[in-house]
Amino acid sequence: MRTVRRSLKDPRGESALFRRRALAGFGLIVLGLLALVGRYVQLQVMRHDEFALRSEANRLKPRAIPPGRGLIYDRNGVLLADNVPAFRLEVVPEQVPDMDAFLREIGSVVPLDQDDIDAFRKQLRQSRRFDSVPLKLRLTEDDIARFAINRWRFPGADVVPYLTRRYPYGPLFAHVIGYVGRIDADDQDKLDPVRYKGTSHIGRSGIERSYEDALHGTPGYELVEVNVDGRTQRVLERHPPAPGRNLYLSIDVRIQRAAEAAFEGRPGAAVAIDPRNGQVLAMVSVPSFDPNLFVNGISHADYTALTTAEDKPLYNRALRGVYPPGSTVKPFLALGGLELGVRRPQDTVLSTGEFCLPNQSRCYRDDKRGGDGTVNMVRAIQLSTNTYFYKLALDMGIDRLSGWMGRFSFGGRTGIDLDGESTGILPSREWKAAHYKQPWFPGETVLTGIGQAYWAVTPLQLAHATAVLAGHGMPYPPRLVMATQAGVDTPRQPLPNPPTGPSLIARPSDWDVINEGMQAVIYGGAGATGRGLGDGFPYRIAGKSGTAERYSRRTEAYDTNKNSAYLAARHRAWFIAYTPAEAPKIAVAVVLEAGAWGGKDAGPIARKILDAWLATQGDQAPKATPLPEQGAIPAPGDVTESPLPEDDLPAVPASGGEPAAAGSTP
Repeated sequence: MRTVRRSLKDPRGESALFRRRALAGFGLIVLGLLALVGRYVQLQVMRHDEFALRSEANRLKPRAIPPGRGLIYDRNGVLLADNVPAFRLEVVPEQVPDMDAFLREIGSVVPLDQDDIDAFRKQLRQSRRFDSVPLKLRLTEDDIARFAINRWRFPGADVVPYLTRRYPYGPLFAHVIGYVGRIDADDQDKLDPVRYKGTSHIGRSGIERSYEDALHGTPGYELVEVNVDGRTQRVLERHPPAPGRNLYLSIDVRIQRAAEAAFEGRPGAAVAIDPRNGQVLAMVSVPSFDPNLFVNGISHADYTALTTAEDKPLYNRALRGVYPPGSTVKPFLALGGLELGVRRPQDTVLSTGEFCLPNQSRCYRDDKRGGDGTVNMVRAIQLSTNTYFYKLALDMGIDRLSGWMGRFSFGGRTGIDLDGESTGILPSREWKAAHYKQPWFPGETVLTGIGQAYWAVTPLQLAHATAVLAGHGMPYPPRLVMATQAGVDTPRQPLPNPPTGPSLIARPSDWDVINEGMQAVIYGGAGATGRGLGDGFPYRIAGKSGTAERYSRRTEAYDTNKNSAYLAARHRAWFIAYTPAEAPKIAVAVVLEAGAWGGKDAGPIARKILDAWLATQGDQAPKATPLPEQGAIPAPGDVTESPLPEDDLPAVPASGGEPAAAGSTP
């Protein structure tokens, strides 16, 4: 039997081992505490300022406050562009881990259409991840209520109040005031990031674009306290923004509304200007569009409808539309003949129905068979006698003719305070050489004399030229904004608009002759192309009609089809006028893209504009009396309206010959 021996305990040794282990453990604890204290000292003492600042930064967030956009009024203080409160849904991308899932979920709470999502994704690519990006604008009360209930589900989203642009008159001022649109990546590259901090919209067209600097203002900011989710708890500090300047336009709502209504939906344009200072009283392009559609992002369906419409409502005909002016240039040409010494008022021309160039077999005709007989300058303006102006243009020559017409801003910009103005075309030897690489021919000078051939003017250009003429030659540039205002409680600051130079008319007697001829257009009896337009009007009206062909003639025969619909399909109809004839206060130019005759179709529109202007005046003048007939010149029989010559821009034959003469006879 084996005996098992057990070792005896060594209490002294075990006690020593315990003490050693306890001391080692205590030492480790002390070292750990020392390290913790050291780290604490480093963080809480040595780097206290740094971490206190970072902690404060996590609690406090600066937030930009965009400035209120300046308001726009008409000349009488009628509000044309306003800012109204609205709410939008914004998203901070860095707080959303899965954007696709987020959009699906939030779309079940706040309805989103494809246009909202497309616009959001586009702006998402252009923004920094920590910047708020609008997801849906103009939230309804139901949208806000549904989101408030489900807000806890979407930590990266919030409803934010903002001011949005509103145009109370909609299409009436769309082509003048324009509209604002959301800022995109291209804008951000050009804009001052400090001044536009927090701003979501910028002027896109019209006054909104041209006066962006004045309308925008200066942003402010506020310091807000946020919780761990980044939601605002309270506002600690606020520095308000400086709003943009208010603008007062020279346009009168009453005249603008009457001008648009006078077109009855027919495509065209009208511009009315005060010749005493260049202020634009009305500027209409028909048809128009609702600028409110563009403010917060136009839908694809609406934009497609506007861009594919046959009548082109987005096209600013008053500012950019170019048309042959027809016979409306004849008063300016006649004035040039007087000023340049080429004609005297009593000089006469025999109108037999056609005008032939020397040594050429073809001739250029009047619209009236047999012509108007012997006419002087006043009679030629009254009857719009082509032969008189064929001869005058030829005697002036294209160089002097284009030089004189250029003084009225034909072929250039008028200087109006709007971006995007077209220059049109002023026919000249240099212009043709630059565009066609061919010499100038006498037949082109003949056609230029009646506002055809290469001529192309905008309604604004012709209104400006008419205003310069009405103002005895003083060339005031057209002006839409006549005053600014820093705030509603501050006075308006008028904007100066001095003339660009001295009067274009050296002899007042020359103006008197043209004025007499243009009054004869309205009151001159049989054959006057604007006869009857002054009936019942208390001031005397001076005017001139113009009818320009849209298509070239294909035969040499007179067109005997007098059906209005047929003629309207072929013609541009113009009418220019000013009143009171003795001391003009308003000048008007009207164009109809499809009108049978200038006096018959465009003239009544001009008269309605003058009627609307008259209603804004406090005084009345005696009723106009007929202008005496010119006793030295036989009165012709009734004639139809002004000529039917060449189309807008006649093609030049490859052989280098002259363009086909309108109404030429063998």
